[in-house]
Amino acid sequence: MKEILYILLDNYADHEIPFLAQAITTDEVGLRQNPKYANKIVAATMAPVNSISGFKMMPDYTFDTIPADYAAIVLIGGYGWQAPNADKVTTIVANAVMRGVPVGAICNAASWMASKGFLNGIKHTGNGLDQLKLWGGDNYTNEAGYVNAQAVTDGNIVTANGTGYLDFAVEMLRLLENDTPEMIDRYHMFFKMGMCEIMAMYGGK
Repeated sequence: MKEILYILLDNYADHEIPFLAQAITTDEVGLRQNPKYANKIVAATMAPVNSISGFKMMPDYTFDTIPADYAAIVLIGGYGWQAPNADKVTTIVANAVMRGVPVGAICNAASWMASKGFLNGIKHTGNGLDQLKLWGGDNYTNEAGYVNAQAVTDGNIVTANGTGYLDFAVEMLRLLENDTPEMIDRYHMFFKMGMCEIMAMYGGK
């Protein structure tokens, strides 16, 4: 089973993980009997990583020990993407992009992608064009490629703003073909509209 690698830096945004991670391991019935992928955490060291909510996540791998083969790289946002450790992620992302492996970046991680030139030549979004230009500096040359949307997919790269975690998850699920397009659309609609509205639509109580 291939693994989805979630890269976390200290003070990561834990609320940006669940929509994607739980859809990988569960469906509308419960735990998937035969999930297509496994979720794994990657961090700078094997020490627990702190979230902005005060939770701690235990890594499965470090930046130096990630497997050679994996299904996707997911860069979770937060306040660590301007810290020195973030530079160590550059080689990981460059390798994934070169191999055509899906890469997702949300919130400040998308701004970091701009700062490393990974958003040049593709359509993308993030925490507003001003932040992308600020973080990107001379390395960001694709202002024309910015799309003012919650999440954007171009090729094998998905970007999202800090409130786009549901749309980000859906774009990643589609790119990974985690389920049929119809099932992914149903998942999106369920969480976008909410249980009460869905039940009313279909005559439930």
